[in-house]
Amino acid sequence: MTPSVFTRLSLMMLLQYFIWGAWYVTMGAYMTEYLQASGVQIGAAYGALAIATMISPFFVGLVADRFFAAQRIMGTLHLCGAALLFLATQVESHSLFYGIIVAYSLLYMPTIALSNSVAFSQMTDPGKQFPWIRVFGTLGWIVAGILISWLAIEKSPSTFLMAAGASAMLGIFSFILPNTPPKGKTSSRAFGTEALVMLKDKAYLIFFIAAILVCIPLSFYYGFANIFLNELNLKNVAGKMTLGQVSEALFILAIPFMFHRIGVKNMLLLGIGAWILRYVFFAFGDASDQLWMLYAGIILHGICYDFFFVTGYMYTEKKAGEKVKNAAQGLFTFATYGLGMFIGTWFSGVTADQHLVEGVHDWTPIWLMPTYIAVAVLVYFLIFFREKKEIQPTAV
Repeated sequence: MTPSVFTRLSLMMLLQYFIWGAWYVTMGAYMTEYLQASGVQIGAAYGALAIATMISPFFVGLVADRFFAAQRIMGTLHLCGAALLFLATQVESHSLFYGIIVAYSLLYMPTIALSNSVAFSQMTDPGKQFPWIRVFGTLGWIVAGILISWLAIEKSPSTFLMAAGASAMLGIFSFILPNTPPKGKTSSRAFGTEALVMLKDKAYLIFFIAAILVCIPLSFYYGFANIFLNELNLKNVAGKMTLGQVSEALFILAIPFMFHRIGVKNMLLLGIGAWILRYVFFAFGDASDQLWMLYAGIILHGICYDFFFVTGYMYTEKKAGEKVKNAAQGLFTFATYGLGMFIGTWFSGVTADQHLVEGVHDWTPIWLMPTYIAVAVLVYFLIFFREKKEIQPTAV
């Protein structure tokens, strides 16, 4: 890979995740401030990405892979997305806002797969080269949060305008990315259906169910952590929450070593256990004497996400084997960021509304709810999950 290609792909990843981090983290605070949205409405808005996650593989498989160069359709989607992000700041009805967010999510989520396709097409050794490109995505998310805090625009429409500007920039920039021509055919691997045979394996089925269930606690964090910290009058919340992405970037370096040293079951148990600890910290932390609990809950994001979801992707790949590994990753993404997050965003919104009195949330029972769910998943996983030390691919 030439330095020019590396630079372009790195900037692509930085902008790709800068856009997401710019509007997604603070959307709940914006909806509360400007749209007087309820918890259910906030949860539904966050659920838009889950809907898009379930639909986007069909779009990529049926349209993008067959007829268009990946970088060109990615550019078109980002340019249209920029217009929708701007439009989101011009409406005062949460029903219209929700419709715009759904439409935008349907445009944005396919660009995740498309950007990966553009990157992988230029690599001679993806295992070594891709992490160095993908880390710029995490950096982009961090930069977005720091910039929002520095400009003090956390609850304002400016977060969407900033994302819209970055989306327009990436849309134009996409047309000078390395050419990634269409594959010319539709494969069921894009949809993940070939990997359904893996669910016949008892160990993987138990893991698969646990992965869907653990997305419910995950949804509480994505949808309401920013609102929670703002209600506690913590300053520069968006910037402080980027500590979670810093933690994510650091802990991911430990995964290859620990995966082989302590085994997949212990890695996954550590990930689930971190969710329990995080929400206990949030339930009993405050902005004065127990401030350290809030910081600890944020920093635990690295273990929460990496040790369960990144490890889960690695386990899925090893379990799938060569024939269906692409389909298996698609199925895992559909189940977690699609189905699991859709259930979780709805449930977290309902829970938040149940503990809202005269415009003020009672956060302790709100955070204890995902704690109980994570404990239940931990017990379920501890009792039923059995996997050999040397993971054997599922017979296909």
